[in-house]
Amino acid sequence: MNHETAPLISIIVAVFNGAGTLQQCIDSVTQQTYPHKELIVIDGGSKDGTPDLLNANRDKIAYWISEPDSGIYNAWNKALMQAKGEWICFLGADDYLWDAQVLERMAEQLAKIPPEIRVAYAQIMKLSVDGKELDTEGEPWPKAKERFRQQYMTIPHPAVMHRRSLFEKHGRFDESFRIAGDYELLLRELKTGDAVFIPGIITTGVRAGGISMHPGNTMKALRELGRAQRMHGQLLPGWFLLKAMGREFSRKLLWGVLGDSLARKLLDLRRRIKGLPPHWTKT
Repeated sequence: MNHETAPLISIIVAVFNGAGTLQQCIDSVTQQTYPHKELIVIDGGSKDGTPDLLNANRDKIAYWISEPDSGIYNAWNKALMQAKGEWICFLGADDYLWDAQVLERMAEQLAKIPPEIRVAYAQIMKLSVDGKELDTEGEPWPKAKERFRQQYMTIPHPAVMHRRSLFEKHGRFDESFRIAGDYELLLRELKTGDAVFIPGIITTGVRAGGISMHPGNTMKALRELGRAQRMHGQLLPGWFLLKAMGREFSRKLLWGVLGDSLARKLLDLRRRIKGLPPHWTKT
């Protein structure tokens, strides 16, 4: 790649009381072999030492601030006002770039994407809370797009590269969402447009236990997915959303009847029968 014309990539991290994992996240960015990058960190006013950690890493961070915010999408919107990159990605404080060559390999592929494509993505590695590998997530767009358009987040957001022109065309995140604002933002573009899947690259290690993965929040997330779809013209829920809601209702019933431990074991038994690795007992 010609480094004189290589795109600047902005990595945005939102954090709140994340001192236990944030250093790994920062190091995974600063240790990248790709030189054309910037790191922006927005802290929501943490009380666990996160601001001190950010200050200690200030020479590695293009911009950081620590102040109360109204949620992750408010934090991301603050960061977007500071980001200068041609491509922008968003990491959680529990996430980290998978290896030191991720951005270099992604940049080589991003350079080949025509300018009318504003969303590109690869895969993530889902991890247990103690960092053990579970399985990968991310599939080609022709396979993912129909389910995406019918109210289902089928592309892993920590693996998404957003072209700057996406935000110039569609604006920033809708802060009325608490869980599905990333889906709603991408839906503005992908309800009629296309994304590009970049195979063979795991971009990010993602620890299980995010806000949308908690059993108590999953139905809330699905309701927000439905609201996003209605905002964009689909008045009735699609089949994939109805199927997902039925599945989550069954899981919630299991939790209520059997308790946390046994419900997780039964859900993983079902996954093993389907040939999938365990998930629920690992998160």
